[in-house]
Amino acid sequence: MKKERKIIVYIATSADGYIARKDGNVDWLNYKRTAGDYGMGAFYSTIDTILWGRKTCGVALDFEKEGTIKSAFDPKVKNYVFSRKVRRNPPPGVEFVHEPIATFAKRLRSEPGKDIWMMGGAGLIASFLDAGEIDEFIIHVVPIFVGEGIPLVQPKPRNVPLLLKSLKSFKDGVLQLHYEVPRSKAGKSRR
Repeated sequence: MKKERKIIVYIATSADGYIARKDGNVDWLNYKRTAGDYGMGAFYSTIDTILWGRKTCGVALDFEKEGTIKSAFDPKVKNYVFSRKVRRNPPPGVEFVHEPIATFAKRLRSEPGKDIWMMGGAGLIASFLDAGEIDEFIIHVVPIFVGEGIPLVQPKPRNVPLLLKSLKSFKDGVLQLHYEVPRSKAGKSRR
């Protein structure tokens, strides 16, 4: 039987629930790391696709320009960037998406492959969550308060229960929370 591809939000937040400062800066992620990669290498081996919001893509491209990272996009995985604006010359290995989320997710899940990493940001996560198209959240809570910024999920009235799959504590105080987003009891399918 074919394994169903999952869309997984794998992300870090501050202890007060922000994924970035208001201006998109993630300098607080330069936290003193004593626990290695917090499972990132193992997680990365389970995916072959990354979903990016337009702003998150822009931050990654800025890191590339600054020389902080070699390349914003790994050519070994498929990268999809969600944007309302058409970009004429996307970076190699990147496809810009303009179709409705439910249509895109259904098509992507029907293709053979590994799981799918929802990189973010808050608006894209909210859109996929509201469409019932997120299967899991793996959230690394970094023990730092940043006071204000971009929340994990763009605010809007919603009630989405989560099932805790696991909780892992690292020696430096980082917590990894792994949640499943259950199918709606009302019968709404995520597929």
